[in-house]
Amino acid sequence: MKSLRKVRPDRGLELRDAPMPVPGADEVLVQVKATGVCGTDLHIDKWTASYHFMTAALPVTIGHEFSGVVTALGEGVQGLKLGQLVTVRPSVVCNVCEACMAGRPDDCVTRKGIGVSRDGAFADFVRAPARNCIPIPDGVDAQIAALAEPLSVSWEAVRAAGVQPGDRVLVLGPGNIGQGIALFAREAGAAEVVVAGHGDAPRLQILRKLGFDQLIDFAEVPMSEALAKAATPRLFDVVIEATGVAAVIQPALQVLKSRGVLVITGIHSAPVAIDLAALVRKHHEIRGSYRAPEAAWPQVVAFMAHNQAMLAHMVTHTVPLSRALEGFELANNKTATKVMVLPDAAEETLV
Repeated sequence: MKSLRKVRPDRGLELRDAPMPVPGADEVLVQVKATGVCGTDLHIDKWTASYHFMTAALPVTIGHEFSGVVTALGEGVQGLKLGQLVTVRPSVVCNVCEACMAGRPDDCVTRKGIGVSRDGAFADFVRAPARNCIPIPDGVDAQIAALAEPLSVSWEAVRAAGVQPGDRVLVLGPGNIGQGIALFAREAGAAEVVVAGHGDAPRLQILRKLGFDQLIDFAEVPMSEALAKAATPRLFDVVIEATGVAAVIQPALQVLKSRGVLVITGIHSAPVAIDLAALVRKHHEIRGSYRAPEAAWPQVVAFMAHNQAMLAHMVTHTVPLSRALEGFELANNKTATKVMVLPDAAEETLV
């Protein structure tokens, strides 16, 4: 079968032939139907410093935002059936550490990530623990189902921020994660959601289709000027960063109200300087947000099932697996919001 692999600790990915995976006990074999290109995949391709921890796992097939059909059941699997469309939590817990044994799998300290430290879904087939598979309701398209992982990250960012009805929320970064954050902030009752980016016209246009009209492009108006205007007459209750760009952090804090919350979801490749004196005097809180707890996934899937037509706007391009690297380029140059990589026989839409 074909698979897109990180072969060595350096820039680049390679499309290679790989043996068919065989599900072990309590695992299933999933025939991949759609895999999203994520910022994580772009970092792995470029081999940025924040992903050098993968070295010990190489070579590895990447891809962790996916859906597919269950085609084989390993020994002991219950609750799943052949032919069932599922989405898959990519975080695989060990089941033996202290946290896992205590019933706290979200705190597992030796977890492995599908598509990061074990073979992932830029492939024809992938094996996955049965406990990680979430059945998708009838009628939900496989490409929408593949949005579950990034939407779960967005869901967790809004939860971590504690967004309340009536809040003013600023989202920095209009990509797939930022779009999901805007959606869940609105779902939580935010009175205003402002989304900002830089040179992001195509992604801001998708946000308009999602029903957002308070949009800022720093390529058109300098960041300090644009944020000062957006924060008038009232500062933001919550700012959620989804860029991984250090330059936005201090301006974000400057438009955050006293006792407001800044949530960081972007992956930053280097330390970021923060004015701690201002942080203390304004009683600001900075919180990190990464993966969602397991309990969030059924809620995210339910949201997807009820909002499928709206979420379809987020999938802007599809490419076959044999041309996956073209999809990476679309994501890199901000042409796309979400690129889905499909089996080679599936239809492609590059524009």
